[in-house]
Formats: sequence, structure tokens, C-alpha cells
Amino acid sequence: MPAILEGKVALVTGVSRDGQVGQTVAEVLAENGAALAICARTQSNVEERAEELRQAGARVLAVAASLTDEAQVRQLIERVLNEYKKIDILVNLAGGLACYKPAVEHSLDDWNHELSNNLLSAFLASRAVFPHMRDAGGGAVINFARAGLPQANMVAYNCAKAGIEALTRTLALEGRDFGIRVNAVAPGIVDTASNVAAMKPKDLKHGPGARISPRPWFSSPLKAPQGLPAR
Repeated sequence: MPAILEGKVALVTGVSRDGQVGQTVAEVLAENGAALAICARTQSNVEERAEELRQAGARVLAVAASLTDEAQVRQLIERVLNEYKKIDILVNLAGGLACYKPAVEHSLDDWNHELSNNLLSAFLASRAVFPHMRDAGGGAVINFARAGLPQANMVAYNCAKAGIEALTRTLALEGRDFGIRVNAVAPGIVDTASNVAAMKPKDLKHGPGARISPRPWFSSPLKAPQGLPAR
């Protein structure tokens, strides 16, 4: 029996550091038969993740690009289309929590950084891929929002993720007549190294050898969702 994503091409953004959500999502897509294009800002990181996927049998195109740069997003889409001739699935995973402090301590740079990395990147990538999916008769865009109510000390991140929900609903309405499905996954905060570093849990301050108590609102990047949407 062929894999459910056999013959499909998936572009996953934000596949950078080991142990991040993007790496796990890319692995699951490949296990289900998809050919992959993965993207991150740092060339060495994205190449390392690509090589791990290739060793597991995946076909992978690795591209280094900043998804907050309009020209680089266009070049990314062009490279994927040159390699595979189509994009069936876009997973917008670039971003993450980088600024954890009270709202009054957020600088304008903090605000712009968080909104750009989490919201602007998803908008630019989705906008760039939409015409190609439309012309091909459809596709799937998967965004990452967040579960639960906003939490303190994350004002820019909270607003960016609220924007992801609005972006998802808007694109779903605009894509439905063209067979483009747009959905958002809404996990809790995931215990990746970058999130833990940004939040600096109080248990980290107890000195060498201290145990970090599990947080009820942390989930693991290794718990990959099953049955990612396919066309």
C-alpha cells in the first residue's frame, strides 16, 4: 500500500536546530511518503537537518533563507518549484518565542522581531505559494498557532499567534474555491531548547544539578501529531 503522501511535495519552514518541532514534522511527512523542501536561516543548521532526513531515506532540498525578507521568500519558492515542479503542502513553522518579559519592558525591536518571525514569515510564505497551489488545483497550508489563553510576559508572541489565527481563517476563506485548505495546529508551548532559554524557568536558577520541574503547559516536540493533512 503506498504511503498517504506518496507523490506529494511538502515545504516545511523553520527546520533548523535538533530537537525542534520543525525537525519532527519533517520526519513525519517524509515517513508518510512526501518529498521535502526544508528551510531555515542558517545554512549549516538546515543542511544538518537535511542530511539526517536523507539518511532516513527522504528526498530533501535544503534552502537557507530569511522568511522575513520578501525577495528571499520568492527565491525559496522558485528553488522548490525548480526542483520538484510543484508544492502540495506548506507548513509554516518558522518563528518561536524569543522574548519573555513584561510588556512594559518590550522594546520596539522586541515587538518587531517577534511579529516578523512568527506572523510576517507565515504571511509571506503563504502569499508566495498560493498562486501555484491555485493553478495546480489545490493544496494544503498548515500554520502553527497556540493553545490556551495568552500568558503574561509574552505580549508580542501572544499577538503574533493571534495574528496567525486570523491569517489562517482569512486564507481558508480565500482558498476554498481553489481547493486550497488552510488550517492551524494549536499546541501548547513546546519544551525546545530555545523556548526554555527564552523563558528562563525559575528552576534553572537553583544552580548546577537542579532538576527542572515539568511544566503542565509544556509539550514535547517528539510527540508528533498523526495524520497531517494531505491532498
